[in-house]
Amino acid sequence: MNADRVRDQLSLFVSGLEGERLNLLRQRLDPVQAALIPAHVTLCREDELARLADLHASLAGAAALTLEFGPPVRFEAHGILLPCTAGQSAFDALRRRVLGRSDIRHQAAHLTLAHPRNPKSPGNRLPMDALASGLVLTLSDLRWIRQVGAQPLQTLDRQRLSLAAAATATRT
Repeated sequence: MNADRVRDQLSLFVSGLEGERLNLLRQRLDPVQAALIPAHVTLCREDELARLADLHASLAGAAALTLEFGPPVRFEAHGILLPCTAGQSAFDALRRRVLGRSDIRHQAAHLTLAHPRNPKSPGNRLPMDALASGLVLTLSDLRWIRQVGAQPLQTLDRQRLSLAAAATATRT
C-alpha cells in the first residue's frame, strides 16, 4: 500500500461481548488487521463518500442494523470472512439512506476475520469449523474512519443508530 494513500469509509463497529470475542479471534487469525481496525462491517467505501452531503442529517432517527452471519468462507488464499445470511436488505436500505440515492452498487455485508493483503499468520490455519457461525449482531456504532498508509484508523465522525427504532422495526 502506498505510504501516503488515504482511505475513508463508513463502518458499523461490533461492540460489547461479541466485539471482544470477535477481536480475540481476529487477533489470532490476522494480528496485523486486528491491530489496524476492530471488528466491523463496512457500510460505504471511499469512492461513495466523496458525494455524501450530510451524514448527520441522513442518519437522523435511523435504526440500528441487525445482521446474521453464516459459516466462515475463505477468499483470496488466506482471507476469511463471515458472510451476511440475513439482514442484507436492511443493510442495503441503510446504504441508500446514507448515500441519499437509490442507484447504489451492490455491496455484500460481511465481517472480515483475516485479510489476504496481510501475511498469513500461524493462527490462520485453524480449521474452518472452529470459527464462529450463526452469529447475530445488532450494530449501532457507525463511524466515519480514515486510514493513512498502513497506520491504524482514525475516527473522524461517530453516530449512534437508534436501538429503540431497531426494536420497533423487529417487532413489526
